[in-house]
Amino acid sequence: MTTIEPVTLEVTDPQAAEAIYAAAFGLGDTLKFRASQAPTTGFRGFIMSLVVSQPSTVDSLIATALDAGFTTLKPAKKSFWGYGGVIQAPDGTIWKVTTSQKKDTGPATREVDDVVLLLGVEDVKATKQFYVDRGVAVAKSFGSKYVEFATPGSSVKLALYGRRAAAKDAGVSPDGTGSHRIVIGSSAGTFTDPDGFAWEAV
Repeated sequence: MTTIEPVTLEVTDPQAAEAIYAAAFGLGDTLKFRASQAPTTGFRGFIMSLVVSQPSTVDSLIATALDAGFTTLKPAKKSFWGYGGVIQAPDGTIWKVTTSQKKDTGPATREVDDVVLLLGVEDVKATKQFYVDRGVAVAKSFGSKYVEFATPGSSVKLALYGRRAAAKDAGVSPDGTGSHRIVIGSSAGTFTDPDGFAWEAV
């Protein structure tokens, strides 16, 4: 089975980014950082999501991220699906912190249950098939709307969403050009997908 680890964010100052993320989330080896000056504007086509157990954990992680220099795109609030908010790191990466629970069920923690890389793609069905052809198994699929892949044992889960839907979910315009500023480390090999997302063999 395909594993994903780590995800590398391409940033202007890797040392500064590492310090900011350590203060915000403390994700350890799940995230790596690499220096890049590649031009990028607007929406980069992906969202990093932290899935947690309850609203107080959402609030705690967002609070420390804002203290570390993140900005708010969507304030945390209840929704039909649960509770969550969207923030943006100083390097430009968009993060969603969310839970399916609407009420706290225990003491507040800072534990992250899942880290999900959501790729916003032009054609969900075509990109799904691209990954299946490379041995990445599908865990859930909702036609042309959403796909979640099976990456057991990985520190990062992978999902696909339509680019416009992903941007709407993040609270930003879908427009964007240049580098995605992200590299996905994986056992699947080295390649570039139909939307220009780069994978590296690890």
